[in-house]
Amino acid sequence: YDNNINYEEQRAYVMRLLDALEVTDRDKRLKVARAILYLAQGAFDECDTEVDVLHWSRHNVFLLYDMGIFTALLELLSMEMDNSQACSSAVRKPAISLADSTELRVLLSIMYLMVETIRVQTEDDRPEWISAREAFKNELGSPLYNGEPFALLLFTMVTKFCSMNAPHFPMKKVLLLLWKTILFTLGAASPPASAMELIEQQQQQKRGRRSRRPLVKQDSLDTYNERDPFKNDDARDEEEDPEDTDSGIEGEVDPLDRDVIIQPPPPPPPLRPPTERVNFPKGLPWAPKVRLTKDIEHFLETSRNKFIGFTLGKCVFHLETITLMNISYGEEDVEETAAEMLYLGMLPNLSQYVIALLKLLLAAAPTSKAKTDSINILADVLPEEMPITVLQSMKLGIDVNRHKEIIVKAISALLLLLLKHFKLNHIYQFEIVSQHLVFANCIPLILKFFNQNIMSYISAKNSICVLDFPHCVVHEMPELTAESLEAGDNNQFCWRNLFSCINLLRILNKLTKWKHSRTMMLVVFKSAPILKRALKVKQAMMQLYVLKLLKIQTKYLGRQWRKSNMKTMSAIYQKVRHRLNDDWAYGNDIDARPWDFQAEECALRESIEKFNSRRYDKNKNGDFTPVDNCLQSVLGQRVELPEDFHYSYEMWLEREVFSQPIQWEGLLQNP
Repeated sequence: YDNNINYEEQRAYVMRLLDALEVTDRDKRLKVARAILYLAQGAFDECDTEVDVLHWSRHNVFLLYDMGIFTALLELLSMEMDNSQACSSAVRKPAISLADSTELRVLLSIMYLMVETIRVQTEDDRPEWISAREAFKNELGSPLYNGEPFALLLFTMVTKFCSMNAPHFPMKKVLLLLWKTILFTLGAASPPASAMELIEQQQQQKRGRRSRRPLVKQDSLDTYNERDPFKNDDARDEEEDPEDTDSGIEGEVDPLDRDVIIQPPPPPPPLRPPTERVNFPKGLPWAPKVRLTKDIEHFLETSRNKFIGFTLGKCVFHLETITLMNISYGEEDVEETAAEMLYLGMLPNLSQYVIALLKLLLAAAPTSKAKTDSINILADVLPEEMPITVLQSMKLGIDVNRHKEIIVKAISALLLLLLKHFKLNHIYQFEIVSQHLVFANCIPLILKFFNQNIMSYISAKNSICVLDFPHCVVHEMPELTAESLEAGDNNQFCWRNLFSCINLLRILNKLTKWKHSRTMMLVVFKSAPILKRALKVKQAMMQLYVLKLLKIQTKYLGRQWRKSNMKTMSAIYQKVRHRLNDDWAYGNDIDARPWDFQAEECALRESIEKFNSRRYDKNKNGDFTPVDNCLQSVLGQRVELPEDFHYSYEMWLEREVFSQPIQWEGLLQNP
């Protein structure tokens, strides 16, 4: 294969590889799969620069998809999954290494390259590539693979691995492919606009003109704030709690120290010329959030009780209306979106999938300690022969840490995507996934993850730049030394770990938002000092989600905590959007009520089960099947009639309608 041969010759070569994939000899099949992987990686021996490698990789991936390679790889992957001999051999082995998953890793690598390359749009995409992207997206999200979406096959691999039935499965590659598949089929979830973007938009509207300059992401919540609540504090104002003292945690940094504020590379241009002063509008840079019906009803009810001493009580009109509508109009029409089909496929084993993902997250967390009964997530990183030199040991140590970081990144992104898209599809789909996460101890697991020196985790350097693809295939490999490995890369921060931390904070926010009993879990697990330490990472989005988690539990932490943590209280007020009648900073009688975790979760589970039964249970009791009594709906239904109906129709009319006397006077008489 040569990148310079014409397109038809390239297609003919790929067709020969496709035919060769069907041979029975395992070694020959692996050799062909490696050749396909080489093409997907851009046939790098023919390239001189990294740009060339990426260009030909993209060209070849679309060619491979057009020739049906992905479907052939899927069949091989299914065959490897069902290979009972390989599974039983791996179970009996005392130590599993890279050699036990060679075939699986090659197949998953090709599939990952195809999914990720086709998913990403570029400006110079050809028209046929655009149509191929849409076709591939629909194909991955549809139940075309044994009646299930492709993601379900990967979820099955995860559960088989965690149940110890297939300990040789390369989990890092499986999780990465699963994350990118769901990202491709469901779409990306954009983060909210930062405070600086909202301020810029308000100022542009006031000026009455649009700026052609793109908005720049805020580096830190404190960077541009002239009245920084964390700035110029005296030692007497230090607000560390007694349980917050940790000799391993670094002291709080000055938010205006540019060396410690996390900035995305390359550094963004200044928002304004240095001579121009940043003028902030008075008040908060956003309007308060309002849950229209609930917040307004709560406000009116409180006002009536306060000024008139009268309450209307709970109104169940809306609930009765919804129930009557469901009974009257029959089953609801459910649009078969990608999220809907994924949920339907996941529903029977949803609990197993959630538990498996959290097991992997726990095993990959930097705070977890090795246990003999825990799952081994290093099967696809450990070599057959263990290192014998210091240099080899250092390289393996970096590989192991990087391996764990990637697993945490993939799982955190995957869980966040599932929560966001199921919430958009139907609120109860979101609630059942959330409840499974809560029951599987996701809340204490995330808090345990953050109960570490978070600055060290964010600034970890577990990568070897010269070994990164495609750099390593177009440049001469320099000699690795212990000093070069210890120095690491030039990046001041590990964006992979920062991404994971933000995802986990967002998941924690979604699990606890508007849930009184789950918010109290944050208090019981003493999350406040853990979250406060996370504020030392001077990155806007991460600080925002930490402050949100502190905000929802502030009223339960007591007056003394609020009094001694005024810096945090000020930061919450300045940075987090508030809601109508938001009394987050004050404990009142209603919110100080005793919390019954079991009762609240059981009530939610009952509603979820009713939803699943109504929407997905096909074996309903016929006596309770909803009856459609809407005239327009009934007349609009298509009724299948027998073939000989038109022959006897006139006779039926004559016998049943015309020849029957109708007593119209009876309609005027009282019954």
